[in-house]
Amino acid sequence: MARLTDVSTVEDTGAEHAALLTAARDGDHAAFTALVAPHRRALHLHCYRMLGSIDQAEEALQETLLRAWRGLGGYQGRAPLHHWLHKIATMACLRAVERRERLPAVHAEIAHLQPYPDALIDELDPALVAERREEVTLAFVAALQLLPPTQRAAVILREVLCWSAAEVAALLDVSVPAVNSLLQRGRAALRSGPERPQRPLIDYERRLLRQFVQAWERCDIDALAALLREDVILRMPPEEVEIAGRAAVTRFFATEPAGGRLDLIRLVETGANGQPALAAYLSEKTGRCRGYGIMVLSMTPEGVAELVGFPDPAVFRWFDLPLEAPA
Repeated sequence: MARLTDVSTVEDTGAEHAALLTAARDGDHAAFTALVAPHRRALHLHCYRMLGSIDQAEEALQETLLRAWRGLGGYQGRAPLHHWLHKIATMACLRAVERRERLPAVHAEIAHLQPYPDALIDELDPALVAERREEVTLAFVAALQLLPPTQRAAVILREVLCWSAAEVAALLDVSVPAVNSLLQRGRAALRSGPERPQRPLIDYERRLLRQFVQAWERCDIDALAALLREDVILRMPPEEVEIAGRAAVTRFFATEPAGGRLDLIRLVETGANGQPALAAYLSEKTGRCRGYGIMVLSMTPEGVAELVGFPDPAVFRWFDLPLEAPA
């Protein structure tokens, strides 16, 4: 796994930073907002990796900012501000995980999983989707959700944010050997999970996505089947559904969405988790075309390896998509 660090847009040094910090400590909330603004997107993405849900990531981010505002007097400046904020965010996420009923055992049980819009990733770093593809893919985020909370935090802090083992140990209140053990077990679990894209396939993906949409619009099930890998998997959180194999997935497309009338479902290209994605709109008898859900595709040179459908139009707001498609 690549060891790459989230990039903050500004350094936590300089006269302007010092002035904002002083004003914020004196109770100027506008100064505090300006102080943390450059770090909000990185914190949001960190919370998403920890929680797997963009809605829950937003809640954790708000808790993080509230706790940071209330605790700013305790920030001594020994570490960069973004480091201190990530500590608070990690603890907020660990508390959120503890509130869940149980840890999912398999991918089909990750009911809270949601896609993350590429547009939000681009706000952090426009090169992130291409250069750090592995760290934002839906498969990677889903695999993280299967790890115990502290193990998950250790993997993200060490492997993604490149914290030292001593820094992670201090945050989690464990020893450095314990952190190394958590990391070793986390790495092993991630390696045993589903494959994740290792290199960009952007041009190929665009062609394959175009072919997928065209076959869908023609209701050409055979053409759709030809674009799928033999071992393709279809999942649909929050339902505990996992359909495996080209024949089974093809049969699902031929019978289930709109009763097999794929032409009643309009697909609009978008992007999620650094992967091709499609927003689906269902045509109604009234003539309206209402939001239906988001489908994220994982592609390889051999074809579509995984499709994860999110039948929840509520996520459209994160993608800046209308709930009703124009005529």
